[in-house]
Amino acid sequence: MIGRRPATPWLFVAPALVVALVFSLGPFVNTAVLAFTNATTLGGGTFTGLENFSRLAEDERFWQALRNTGLYVVVCVPAMVTLPLLLALLVEKKIFAVGFFRALFYSPVVASMVVVGLIWSWLLSSDGLVNAALRGLHLISEPLPFLTDADLLLLSAIGVTIWKGLGYYMVVYLAALANVPREHHEAAQVDGAGAVRRFWSVTVPAIRPTMVLVGTLAAVASAKVFAEIYVLGNGSAGPGGQAASIVYYIREAGLGLGGEAGYASAMSLVLFFATLGFSLLVTRLNRREESL
Repeated sequence: MIGRRPATPWLFVAPALVVALVFSLGPFVNTAVLAFTNATTLGGGTFTGLENFSRLAEDERFWQALRNTGLYVVVCVPAMVTLPLLLALLVEKKIFAVGFFRALFYSPVVASMVVVGLIWSWLLSSDGLVNAALRGLHLISEPLPFLTDADLLLLSAIGVTIWKGLGYYMVVYLAALANVPREHHEAAQVDGAGAVRRFWSVTVPAIRPTMVLVGTLAAVASAKVFAEIYVLGNGSAGPGGQAASIVYYIREAGLGLGGEAGYASAMSLVLFFATLGFSLLVTRLNRREESL
């Protein structure tokens, strides 16, 4: 009998472990260190303690970016939890051409966010299809500044994020719906429950963990939004950067030869612990509810 070789499993995971350490853990540690310095993108810097974090507390642009990110999360999470579920229910049935509609709804997911952003930039421009349609319906007399007004730019970016993510979360829900025991639906139907009642009493409890997962993923993704705002705003975040998200402001603060790498790292650290805390809180609440 060949003796055990404890090191053998490590040989298989070593390449992935090295990649994770070099490209994930390494940059995170470096960011955490820079957050307590006044380093620039050119390097150097000295230890400044909590000075960067004290500066954040007085930075109006940071709080504006934080409010924008909070709005992004508040709007996107409920939409991502509910709308893809409705789509999944629509395309779950084995009907004619359902595969085509599944592929159609999923197609935005495989497209690059830059490509999606450029398409929506054309659609939302002052002479684009959306404004043309609104004028044709006599709902507006002048084109709406979707891409130049800070509030409309932020709402447009939220809409693009939701539109692009629908197909991805729809597939997640399809997998969850396929695992709902058919016997439960049949038993509820025998008891006289209609389609709506079966949905709330059978389907929703069965897929609730998936709904929590989708909500968490959507919240984390919304907190890290950048490309939508950047592309729709043509490299800006509205007048005075008023539509900037946290990640957008982090990039702006650390960009260029004179970028403040230490200050940007401090914001990155705040964002990391905020998303981590939210994820842990949701997980804890979900486990407590399951144990009741």
